[in-house]
Amino acid sequence: MKLRRTMLFMPGNNPAMVQDAAILGSDSIILDLEDAVSLTEKDSARILVREAIKTVDYSEVEVVVRINPLTTEFATEDIDVISRVKPDALMIPKATEEELQEVSRRLDLIEAEEGFENKSIKLIPIVETAYGVENVYNIIKASDRVTAVLLGAEDLTSDLGIKRTKEGNEILFARNRVAVACRAMRVDSIDTPFTDTNDFEGLKKDIILAKSLGMTGKASINPRQIDTIHSIYAPTESEIIHAQRVLDAMEQAEAEGKGVFSLDGKMVDAPIINRAKTTVALSRQLGLI
Repeated sequence: MKLRRTMLFMPGNNPAMVQDAAILGSDSIILDLEDAVSLTEKDSARILVREAIKTVDYSEVEVVVRINPLTTEFATEDIDVISRVKPDALMIPKATEEELQEVSRRLDLIEAEEGFENKSIKLIPIVETAYGVENVYNIIKASDRVTAVLLGAEDLTSDLGIKRTKEGNEILFARNRVAVACRAMRVDSIDTPFTDTNDFEGLKKDIILAKSLGMTGKASINPRQIDTIHSIYAPTESEIIHAQRVLDAMEQAEAEGKGVFSLDGKMVDAPIINRAKTTVALSRQLGLI
């Protein structure tokens, strides 16, 4: 079970942040060549990120590089230069099916040239347009390199011509659609960042809402947000205890030759058992049991 509860954006043109990204506690880091970098710094940021991946020990975290949109002049160089140092994944802004297929073809060639294992570099499309929301399932299907999808609410609400709010009612549909499509395709669904880095109560509410809608993790723009995200995506003590009781009852029922069983007066079926197994496995991975 790969942990991808948090994905921390780091500007690709800041040497100190790029170097320190590995020790900030996030499951994944996103070294950003797009929004965080001005047009005059695109080339130098690309070189900085390339050298950082070659020299910094990122072994404890997943390294993702957000490239520039394929509609820009920078994307081709981003793909060619960054892929040759083998990041874990490339993040594709405003991704379409055709663009993912094109990037995947380029990666096939680069991996062969560099002697990398085929399909070792994954893709994470960003769904941040009305088109992306409506076609998210097909976008995921476009390449078997896709390992997660990130919902980008700021660009999405701009595309829709509506106001982005802390309450997030305007993106409920998008969150649900992305989460369902990702679950159907067995990839992670990463929620949009909460942009007020000083509002921790608002952050907590936003994470709880996103999690309740099926999002499996959350992007962040500040390391101070990481602990809050992790705490909410970790099983609670009561959830762990209940999951263990379900599995204990299941083992007892199997030993007695029972096909069905109940716990606390309620029938326990396959979905409840699967949820309990997932909770226990995650709890062990996090060192909670």
